[in-house]
Amino acid sequence: MPQYGHSFLNINTYLAIRQIQFAPARSLCFDTSRAGSILAAMRNVKVQLGGRSYSIVIGNQLLPRLGAECRRLELGRRCAIISDRNVAPRFSPLALRSLRDAGFEPELLTVPAGETAKSLRTVQHCYDQFAAHRLERKSFVVALGGGVVGDLAGFVAATYLRSIPFVQVPTTLLAQVDSSVGGKVGVNLAAGKNLVGAFYQPRLVLCDLATLATLPPREFRAGLAEVIKYGIIYDASFFRRLEKDLPKLIQRDPTTLGAVVARCCAIKAEVVGQDETESGLRAILNFGHTIGHALEAISGYGKYLHGEAISIGQIAAAKISAKLSGLSANEVGRIENLFRRAGLPTSVRLSPAQREKLFAAMQLDKKVSGGEIKFVLAKKIGHVVTGQKVSRALIEEALDGPPPAGAEWQNLFDWHRRALRHPKHVQIPW
Repeated sequence: MPQYGHSFLNINTYLAIRQIQFAPARSLCFDTSRAGSILAAMRNVKVQLGGRSYSIVIGNQLLPRLGAECRRLELGRRCAIISDRNVAPRFSPLALRSLRDAGFEPELLTVPAGETAKSLRTVQHCYDQFAAHRLERKSFVVALGGGVVGDLAGFVAATYLRSIPFVQVPTTLLAQVDSSVGGKVGVNLAAGKNLVGAFYQPRLVLCDLATLATLPPREFRAGLAEVIKYGIIYDASFFRRLEKDLPKLIQRDPTTLGAVVARCCAIKAEVVGQDETESGLRAILNFGHTIGHALEAISGYGKYLHGEAISIGQIAAAKISAKLSGLSANEVGRIENLFRRAGLPTSVRLSPAQREKLFAAMQLDKKVSGGEIKFVLAKKIGHVVTGQKVSRALIEEALDGPPPAGAEWQNLFDWHRRALRHPKHVQIPW
């Protein structure tokens, strides 16, 4: 069993991280040749949406090519990079230089880190900054960061001047495999997650795998929740590969990581290409999210990372699936075991008051129809059904599973608490 809360990296990735960490901003270059080369083959996944089709470019050392890629899109000269206070110091100097070298005039907007930044207040701040920098209809926005930044920046781009183009440059595993692709953009309300938003596609998604080298272990593991989800909902062979290759993935083995990110993006692209606005097939991507989003909402968007919340939600959905849609007990066990091996929480203990808040939050879920909560349930690994009615009693039964046991889980939760209290000191524990 892996030791939770610690990242066991191979020597090449370790050296690459050290190089990125200690390079001064003005010379940050991602040249990892001295680390035995962590170069992964560049892949290009196409999201087919007619005249709004776009590429997802996946590879290593792509951030220096940002300006050239944007120039190829024939965008306006003025642009804004939206990033957060954790990501901007590390990656914005390189992004700014790349854009300037390509002839653009970029401005950097820095927002707070974390889910609380996805608010209408932050949106207003971005609008004001765009107006001050005189962005025009042909100007564009670069979302440089994780899922929060991508959702926020995409929503601002979708609504400023009745829409200006935007480019996604995701720097977390969760954003690279999921939230940067497909055009779902939006912000939260106190009542619930992503209740204000739009479907607005980016012009380009640039996934630089080198940016994942400095991702804190907790955030990397949170991204694995979305990775595992693709196997459950769409690709049984991919799920089997994750069962086999999870140790290498947790170690961030470059070849494994590149292949996994590419497969996740390909699945998302296939689904979005068939159902852009979630009128049918795209709903499968919500597996585990009804409970997960509600859990995030009632905990104030701070206690759980998105991946942690949907990990709990997916385990609950798997248990409900065993009751309603025929998922075998063996496959429920395989699903739960893979999440445990990934170092993710699989259950939650709620007081009666918290449980009432959870169900109230689920009633505000975007997938509620006619006042009824609809779930995505699995018939077997690799095949799910949507729009399933689930009684409150079954949801409560699924949530009442045994609490995580063992010293490893206690270590995980202890690490989470330290990460929240002293993020700078536990960012990359060796």
